[in-house]
Amino acid sequence: MNNPSRVIGFVNAGHFIDHYSMLIFAAAVIIMGPAFGMAYSELLPYATPGFVAFGAGSLITGWLGDRWSRRHMMVIFFFGIGASMISVGFVQTPLQLGAALLSIGLFASIYHPVGTAMIVSYANKLGREMGLNGVFGNLGVASSALVTGVIGQYLGWRWAFIVPGIVTILIGVAFMRMVVHEDRSGFKQAAAQARVAKQDMWRVILSLLIVVIAISTTFHAVTAALPKRFAERLADLTKSPALLGVIASGVYVFGAMTQYTIGKLIDRHSLKTVMLPLSFMLAPFLYFAATLSNLPLIVVSIGIVMGAFGQVTINDAMVGKYTSEEWRSRAYSVRYFLGFTAAGASVGLVAWLYQQGGFTTMLHAFAALCLLVIVAALILPQEQPTAAAAATLKPQPAE
Repeated sequence: MNNPSRVIGFVNAGHFIDHYSMLIFAAAVIIMGPAFGMAYSELLPYATPGFVAFGAGSLITGWLGDRWSRRHMMVIFFFGIGASMISVGFVQTPLQLGAALLSIGLFASIYHPVGTAMIVSYANKLGREMGLNGVFGNLGVASSALVTGVIGQYLGWRWAFIVPGIVTILIGVAFMRMVVHEDRSGFKQAAAQARVAKQDMWRVILSLLIVVIAISTTFHAVTAALPKRFAERLADLTKSPALLGVIASGVYVFGAMTQYTIGKLIDRHSLKTVMLPLSFMLAPFLYFAATLSNLPLIVVSIGIVMGAFGQVTINDAMVGKYTSEEWRSRAYSVRYFLGFTAAGASVGLVAWLYQQGGFTTMLHAFAALCLLVIVAALILPQEQPTAAAAATLKPQPAE
């Protein structure tokens, strides 16, 4: 029988690796140019197919997780993404580089629909585990640039892919030996399961669609624009690129803390009770961020990140609570496909809005978009806990 804490620990490690692996190239490309005789702007587009695969692939991998095995899919994830990272370290041509980055994206697409569904199946307190899982993903994002920079400086950019690839495969070996295939035949709902009245299910779906699209678009747009905004508006505090990076990292730490806190609140209160007050954060903070500078800008930026990260945790918990076990990976695959597609569109949207009227127009536009998050919170019906919420039910190993 699988130990739930052990399984969740491996899944959390997978979340770290998933985001870390997708961002190595973004940091390493700065020093990769001479090896290919290409400029930064010429090499960067080779990452595009991998990011497309990261979102689109989740539709297939989620289906396989439900119809075949989530445990087996996670084994493929660890070995596949590890081998793909190592392969980047041996590429000799831009075409080989694009193929290797595409491979990373394909294997990375396994994690969110499959790993998140495993969290729901094994969690005793869904909110807390979802929040903690989000923290691991954020640590992967935060550490990728730092570790890649250090390894790249002292060992070369190739080792910046090879070293984490080897570590990932070793984690995969441990996962394969310590986690057995779960038998989900006749499997009951997770302890955190909740239901709404049948006639209200359309409100849950509509609320989720609105929030996923609005939050994914806003979050990735702000992530792309925040460093530039800080460089322009924190000039009275500092002009040091290093210190600006530290400030930006500090802002995201608040986001990670919020995910854990929101997760714990979800365990104690209904989703609507937690989501409604949180939904009022983003629009005003985005509106004021358009004109503020220095310390006030840092404060409202913390509010933006807290609001966005908190909503991500609520989105994942919503899918976990309101979908049945046999459909859960597929439900997450649709959720992440929509989210990643919206995120991809956000980069072009940022560029267009910036051309129209600079950061003021861009931030005001996203503030208006986030008014829809309030509507989504109002639409969401109150949940009706099922009898399964009274017991802790875990997957059993195959005989």
